[in-house]
Amino acid sequence: MNIKRHDTGARMSRAVIHNGAAYLCGQVASPAARGGDVTEQTKSTLAQIDALLEEIGSSRERLLTATLYLKRAEDFAAMNAVWDAWVPEGHAPARTCVLGPMPAEELLVEITVTAAVDQG
Repeated sequence: MNIKRHDTGARMSRAVIHNGAAYLCGQVASPAARGGDVTEQTKSTLAQIDALLEEIGSSRERLLTATLYLKRAEDFAAMNAVWDAWVPEGHAPARTCVLGPMPAEELLVEITVTAAVDQG
């Protein structure tokens, strides 16, 4: 069994790759974007996902699943507008969106994805 861990710390890895799939840890807005609205925070979070996917040899075109966590229901439409523009046409993953508390008060959205990667 070949498991590759990326940026592993005491509590978690930023990504774990196994059997051609990469499981990313939850991503949140960069510190600079944390004071912004859900649109700014979603853009920042997705940019971080793009960067991490690139680091591990994948991309948003290879998404398998996504789970989006929102702090407030009223942010659903604004978050979806950013999400819909980010997901390449024809490459939408299986997706779940839930409401829930965030790990820090200023955070409005957290996103985790699973993506296909080449084995090697």
